[in-house]
Amino acid sequence: MNPFEMVVIIVAIVAVANVLKVRRAARDHGALLDVTPNSDESGENRRLRDEVTQLKQRVQVLERITIEKENSLEREIEQLRDR
Repeated sequence: MNPFEMVVIIVAIVAVANVLKVRRAARDHGALLDVTPNSDESGENRRLRDEVTQLKQRVQVLERITIEKENSLEREIEQLRDR
């Protein structure tokens, strides 16, 4: 066996070992993610959903106010032009 073949075999062994290590880490990480949420987490999720709903409602109100201001501003400009 020449030195070039040894280098190729060593690189192949290291590559396969790294692939196996990454697969095992991904499997272990996936197992950690399968934990069912406890009551504290579900309560926090509910609170966060409520907060998102409130923020969406606020954005809708702000959009409506902005549109009303734009419309009233347009009317005022048109009234000034008509003078």
